Amino acid sequence: MPASVANRPKANKPKLLDQVRDVIRRKHYSLRTEQAYVDWIKRFILYHDKRHPSEMAEEEVAEFLTHLARDLNVAPSTQNQALSALLFLYKEVLKHEIGWLEKVERAKKPPKLPVVLSRAEVKRVFAHLHGTPKLMAGLLYGSGLRLMECVRLRVKDIDFELAQITVRDGKGGKDRRTMLPLNLAQPLQRHLVRIKSQHEQDLDDGFGRVNLPFAIGRKFPNAAREWAWQYVFPSSRLSIDPRSGKRQRHHVAEGILQSALKRAVDAAGIVKRANCHSLRHSFATHLLTRGYDIRTVQELLGHKDVSTTMIYTHVLNRPGIRVKSPLD
Repeated sequence: MPASVANRPKANKPKLLDQVRDVIRRKHYSLRTEQAYVDWIKRFILYHDKRHPSEMAEEEVAEFLTHLARDLNVAPSTQNQALSALLFLYKEVLKHEIGWLEKVERAKKPPKLPVVLSRAEVKRVFAHLHGTPKLMAGLLYGSGLRLMECVRLRVKDIDFELAQITVRDGKGGKDRRTMLPLNLAQPLQRHLVRIKSQHEQDLDDGFGRVNLPFAIGRKFPNAAREWAWQYVFPSSRLSIDPRSGKRQRHHVAEGILQSALKRAVDAAGIVKRANCHSLRHSFATHLLTRGYDIRTVQELLGHKDVSTTMIYTHVLNRPGIRVKSPLD
């Protein structure tokens, strides 16, 4: 071996959290998941006085999860997210056998009935919504979209001719189709005319790129500037992409709709704890009460198992619905 090669310094191994980020990006996880997993792994390490995870095992993981539940009183879903992050760390990054980790008891989330608005309540809420938030809320209630599915919607995924929407890479990484409400077709087309004008101005200014999923950007270098790939609901301002470092226009922040809907619910005088997901719950429940088959509703919602959709049948099987109260 030549001396120049023998004396060459070895490349430094990336830090653990950088390794985590690298694996997450190779697996095409979302930026939100990346931030959550990195944060939980960091908290796990700090809790155990900065010990390296390879030196720890079941006892330390269980202790950390117990600390979250007992001392910080986190919700079961939060505790399970922390466990998922640690599962990812040991299995995908450190490549450890994790049979012991999978035996760590997960917190059980108590079943809760979904908050559903009546048709009259939906109408009152929509009376207090305007502009883009009203259009987005219309897709949640009229098409059954999840909040993030709505904000990540691309121009190419709306088919006005067939009156349908294709949801790409939904929960569980699945694609599905749902209906485009006829009442939203014209408002949505007018909205897209304005958005296209904004996109053309971005192109003239030397921008106009958008973040693309998976390896599409490498296969089709110009796709990021094409109209078809633009977000239906883009942000009002350009920003720096945290992964690529490029200045581009991201989708609108989900907090915009969440805040607008909260104000509308309050203005409508509704005391239910309704939020964006309540519109999706109402979509499913109202279809079932109108007699649509539960399997059809399952497909529209993108549920993997029909048992998930069955929770909406509580409206059809309300206790005592045919029993007359003795007070009456």
